[in-house]
Amino acid sequence: MEIRCVLPQDFWELLHCLKMRSKYAVLLVFVVGLVIIEKENNFISRVSDKLKQSPQVLVEANGTEASPALAENGSLASLQELDAAFSQLRSHLHNVTLQLVGEGDPRPRRHILLMATTRTGSSFVGEFFNQQGSIFYLFEPLWHIERTVTFEPGGANAVGSALVYRDVLKQLLLCDLYILESFILPAPEGHLTPFMFRRGSSRSLCEEPVCTPSAKKVFEKYHCKNRRCGPLNITLAAEACRRKQHVALKTVRIRQLEFLQPLVEDPRLDVRIIQLVRDPRAVLASRMVAFSGKYETWKKWASEGEGPLHEEEVQRLRGNCESIRLSAELGLRRPGWLRGRYMLVRYEDVARAPLQKAEEMYRFAGLPLTPQVEEWISKNTQAPRDGNGVYSTRKNSSEQFEKWRFSIPFKLAQVVQDACAPAMRLFGYKLASSPAALANRSFSLLEEAQPSWVT
Repeated sequence: MEIRCVLPQDFWELLHCLKMRSKYAVLLVFVVGLVIIEKENNFISRVSDKLKQSPQVLVEANGTEASPALAENGSLASLQELDAAFSQLRSHLHNVTLQLVGEGDPRPRRHILLMATTRTGSSFVGEFFNQQGSIFYLFEPLWHIERTVTFEPGGANAVGSALVYRDVLKQLLLCDLYILESFILPAPEGHLTPFMFRRGSSRSLCEEPVCTPSAKKVFEKYHCKNRRCGPLNITLAAEACRRKQHVALKTVRIRQLEFLQPLVEDPRLDVRIIQLVRDPRAVLASRMVAFSGKYETWKKWASEGEGPLHEEEVQRLRGNCESIRLSAELGLRRPGWLRGRYMLVRYEDVARAPLQKAEEMYRFAGLPLTPQVEEWISKNTQAPRDGNGVYSTRKNSSEQFEKWRFSIPFKLAQVVQDACAPAMRLFGYKLASSPAALANRSFSLLEEAQPSWVT
């Protein structure tokens, strides 16, 4: 009877300690506790079986008659109470673990990184994860770092920027959103900011309880689309991130896959990397529209043809294509640290069969595709012709993905083909040999996707 009185006090002390530790420590204690409990239960069961044989066993062993009252009310009763106490402890430990880890969803926590470059359809593909209610999704959080920290292209500075981006990504995947406070300008006050880039592109930042009542005379530079919210409370956003079952980030600001190895190997994370690529000729055509001012030299050369393009412009294009190609080749080689955690996706394949590709990406991530995602894809891939704005994620995707062929001058397509030929061959983009071939819809510029692109 003494054991029954002591155990509850010990249990509450244990519970108090467990609450002071992280959920991972709780899991470890829980597993070890289960092993110990199982061993104790096995021991108790063997002893109980022997005691249940009384008095006959005792008679055979000692040659005297045993007292039935002793067997019923003595050792056997105490052992049964001990067994019940261990069962109760195991049940309480299990309940505490469920509360701290996430009750009701036994699936492991996934961390999805959509890795792309500008004008490759990454905003559209990112919505596949933004629309899933159990995923905390962030749209281009590295934009703030790029605006705050200045790195010159190439050499050691390029490595430095990649390392900064990687370390920020790690903290964000762990729901440490406070890391952004060092880069948001103006700096947040009291963990409040109206300057979170494209806040409205993240459902998780525009739903309760993160969406607080709007404040008068507070200018929201990046506001929610479908409701009025007050300045973003980063503490509430971090708590919402921890409550969600999974985390997904979209970024166009890190291209070197090898720098992500520490993220993939971090035991706190379960990272899945999806690298999205697009025909570089289509990317250039789209950038010349979206970022018109930055491509005045290209447009002037294409229209007037006076002299060659500046070599630095061509080298920048070549460097971008090579960084994308090298990352893809690394992922497709299946190194041990990346095996099963890398997927290569072409935007053209998504545009032609969005639901099928969404299912493939969710299967790769180990997540179920929900009806909400399917509904969003259905509504936003059959848009009317006037719904195709430069930054819109609502497009008639089956008609849009090759529209660039009729807008880009062939001489520009040739420059891209010369600079990006190795990457184009790897991704299955065919070269056009003449203006007629480029504009001929019956001539496909796309080879079939390779099954080996999902590793």
